[in-house]
Amino acid sequence: MIKYVASKLQENITNIKCPVPDCKGLLEPEYCCPILPPEDCSGMLIDDGKEVITQSACPNCWRMFCAQCKVPWHAGIDCFEFQKLNKDERGKEDIMLRKLAQKKKWKRCPRCRFYVEKSEGCPFMRCR
Repeated sequence: MIKYVASKLQENITNIKCPVPDCKGLLEPEYCCPILPPEDCSGMLIDDGKEVITQSACPNCWRMFCAQCKVPWHAGIDCFEFQKLNKDERGKEDIMLRKLAQKKKWKRCPRCRFYVEKSEGCPFMRCR
């Protein structure tokens, strides 16, 4: 039952049908919260679809998070850019490095993905 409810909430489904065959009842999301195991924060949020919210404070732990990306707040980078990042490039330090690279006009090697700085010559890059 816990996995069923958690998967529906993860899919942002608020009208959770009862998993019992032939039952027409609905499970209310706010009453399901006590059975869900807390991860980092057990606050439950429901997207009612009325307005687009990005930066918000969790009503349970008061930490900032991005409601669109469903992650801790990614300061300095918009949601579209954040979604384009690989999963291993979404950390706070990775975003800081990305901003520094943009400021210094560093480019990434298309093969190894390391940042490089052009010191002279043509714009061609080659992996060592």
